[in-house]
Amino acid sequence: LIAGGAAGAFTKTLVAPLERIKILLQIRSEGFQSIGLFPSFKKVVQNEGIQGLYRGNGASVIRIIPYAALHYMTYEQYRSWIVSECPSLGTGPSIDFLAGSAAGGTAVLCTYPLDLARTKLAYQVRAQKHSWWYAIRNLRSQPRQRLLDVFREVYSEGGIRAFYRGFGPTFIEILLYTGLKYYVYEKLKQQVPEDQKDSITIRLSCGALAGLFGQTFTYPLDVVRRQMQVENVMHGNSRYNSTMEALTSIVRNQGWRQLYAGLSINYIRAVPSVAIGFTAYDVIKLWLHFSSQG
Repeated sequence: LIAGGAAGAFTKTLVAPLERIKILLQIRSEGFQSIGLFPSFKKVVQNEGIQGLYRGNGASVIRIIPYAALHYMTYEQYRSWIVSECPSLGTGPSIDFLAGSAAGGTAVLCTYPLDLARTKLAYQVRAQKHSWWYAIRNLRSQPRQRLLDVFREVYSEGGIRAFYRGFGPTFIEILLYTGLKYYVYEKLKQQVPEDQKDSITIRLSCGALAGLFGQTFTYPLDVVRRQMQVENVMHGNSRYNSTMEALTSIVRNQGWRQLYAGLSINYIRAVPSVAIGFTAYDVIKLWLHFSSQG
């Protein structure tokens, strides 16, 4: 629990600016439909100051601590249960896929409202334009919408149910992504010579490759999730009734490339994040003298 929470909070804060830009590109926020990574950074800083790059990160960290803690803790519990109750499945990476999927589903179910709030905090960019010097000089001058305000706004839109807008694609994505991530990570570690298994570099490399594979395969569902989370604010109503409807509508109206909008940024953000997260988790487990069953 401690290892998962600490690893999650550290990695989320480290990559928060990239997460903000990725969300702006995914939902086609005004002024961000066709610009690249560095112009996007510049636009956010000029309009909101450097702190704008971290807009919504508070909600993200509040979410990721219980999410990562639940994710890693339930992964160990699910894995132990599968190994003891289903011995015919063995103890290979397929067990990690099943345990990872179940753990990811459990964690996202418990923390999804905070993910919704994080997106709502991140998707709007103030329209005023300032110089870089102004942005640095006025680092703390601009008021932010509070997390509590977002919760009140969401509740007024549709009650408790509104807190799970976009949950469908998120749940499918997380089942596939976390399962694949754990499977690939453990599969790669099996190929490492015994005398190198404790190497930080090896762990980082295995984690990076696992993140790369999982993110590429499930990324379109992440785009669908973000658009569904803010659709009622951006368009005045809910346009999508299902994940498949959202996928087909995005392809038809925005082009298939939109399903991969921000993917290169996600590689920069998520791949090192997964690598650092897995490595930090393994190292902290070693410090706490904890090991997985099987």
